Amino acid sequence: MNPASGLRKSRAFVTQHFMFVVGFGIVLCMSLAALFAPWLAPHDPTALHLDSLLMPPGVDFPLGTDALGRDVLSRLLYGARVSLWVGFVAVGIALCIGVSLGLVAGFFGGLVDELVMRAVDVMLCFPSFFLILAVIAFLEPSLGNIMVVIGLTSWMGVARLVRAESLSLRSREFVDAARLAGTSVVRLLLRHILPNALAPVLVSATLGIAGAILIESSLSFLGLGVQPPNPSWGNMLLEGKDVLEIAPWMSVYPGLAILVTVLGYNLLGETLRDMLDPRLKR
Repeated sequence: MNPASGLRKSRAFVTQHFMFVVGFGIVLCMSLAALFAPWLAPHDPTALHLDSLLMPPGVDFPLGTDALGRDVLSRLLYGARVSLWVGFVAVGIALCIGVSLGLVAGFFGGLVDELVMRAVDVMLCFPSFFLILAVIAFLEPSLGNIMVVIGLTSWMGVARLVRAESLSLRSREFVDAARLAGTSVVRLLLRHILPNALAPVLVSATLGIAGAILIESSLSFLGLGVQPPNPSWGNMLLEGKDVLEIAPWMSVYPGLAILVTVLGYNLLGETLRDMLDPRLKR
């Protein structure tokens, strides 16, 4: 391919989908920072530097230190690992449950559909965050419990999306042809309906990661999430709130990390929805 032509196409794509490029760039940078945290972090995130308590940003500590002398930049990088891991695993659990129930409900209809959708309605009656708080309060605060609880309380929107797509697809010609060819129900669901219903699922998953990161940060800020000395953006905010006037960097940097990461996933999800749904194309 002509390099000049490829460059023109790249520029045209960036111009047409600028918000997608911005969102993807943010997500990529945050993911790489989390992946390479052991090599990027200048210090051990739990190491105490008792001669450098509440040091402002400088050469030795680029983003300053906290009240125990721990490097804020190192804790921020390792906290990215926690937040993104929670987002990916929690959304993975929600997708497994929501996609399975949505496929079954939409394909079979009738009583199965009624039971699944009534279960969705019951779950939606409870405010998600308060339901998570109630469950976490009875469990030992741990990263694993947080991921499972967020996933188990976040599948309803995915189930509704997949059910709607499955209802539409089950009466299409290619599904009827596969039925006449003797294709099994499982193969119909996995090979013919699911691949054609993935577009809204991908958008929902991207937006769901942003929501899971916010929930984990909120739980950690309330002391019900990741427990010190393990770093997470939420407990970094908790540690910084008492010294906000004399050490604002302890709260500003984790707050900005949450803001930028959630913004990146939201931009990515919204632009993916515009790109994958032809009805939204201008």
